[in-house]
Amino acid sequence: MVTLTDTELRKVRNTIELISDEIGTKVVGSKEIVKFMFVALISNNHVLMEGVPGLAKTMLASEFSSHLKALFRRVQFTPDMLPSDITGNMVFNLESRKLEFREGPVFTNVLLADEINRTPAKVQSALLEAMEERQVSVGGVTHQLPMPFIVIATQNPIEQEGTFPIAEALMDRFLFRLILTYPSRDAEVQILNRSYRKAQTQTYMDVDLILKLRDEVYDVFVSQPIKEYMVDLMRKTRESKKVYVGASPRTTAKLLLASKACALIHGRNFVIPEDVFYISKNLLNHRLILRPEAMLDESDVGTDVAFKVIEEIISEVPAP
Repeated sequence: MVTLTDTELRKVRNTIELISDEIGTKVVGSKEIVKFMFVALISNNHVLMEGVPGLAKTMLASEFSSHLKALFRRVQFTPDMLPSDITGNMVFNLESRKLEFREGPVFTNVLLADEINRTPAKVQSALLEAMEERQVSVGGVTHQLPMPFIVIATQNPIEQEGTFPIAEALMDRFLFRLILTYPSRDAEVQILNRSYRKAQTQTYMDVDLILKLRDEVYDVFVSQPIKEYMVDLMRKTRESKKVYVGASPRTTAKLLLASKACALIHGRNFVIPEDVFYISKNLLNHRLILRPEAMLDESDVGTDVAFKVIEEIISEVPAP
């Protein structure tokens, strides 16, 4: 069982609420997205944010990292990059007359992979080992990454000019694909009215607490009926007539861990069905391959169709 006391769990919940509120004053409409980012961070996963240019994706990632007492680096992905621009490479030291490894920007706690789909698959693949094994292999030598390590990637919709599709293997490394849309009229007015002065106080979550929560998340209690519900939900995605390829067993495992992290950020040491509802749409929307007829039946916007299909699947599986 989780060793955190009820008081400590409430403190974690309050800290995340405060950080979400503080970021929300600078990036309007971001509070829920920040919570999903914390779920990914605590469950040792990664986040992909998608939206047209100008929706403050980069600013949101930067603000999130500023509330963590951790090392932050940003990489602007471009078509002419090489894998070594991310992982690092071997350089010749004139003084020692030996080849030495020079670390790339991936050696950090929070890596902002900005516009990740503006670089071809050869460069995107440089992140695969780092995101899964938390290590980098260069010149036959393996180098461990700092802990914690999280990739926050941004991408423009694939229809935008000058973009490359993200390989499915890399896409599966992301726990969530968070879709950013245009703000409402009131929210856009709020953007114009907000103050750009630096806040007098700022709430932080330090590395020690993040690592402690990562250890604790595995011990969050999940009842057998909820586990069976998760399995039934994933199996339903494989049976739906609108889905060509459903969720894999690895997705089921990610759903379990993410639900545990969701419980922790809400100040609980046990999972409830609402945790599963809360994260399912953003966890599944980039893992289901829909049939062409599903697109024709609904809309031309792929993400909207995916969300509708996921909602239908969830509604067909009785919750415990």
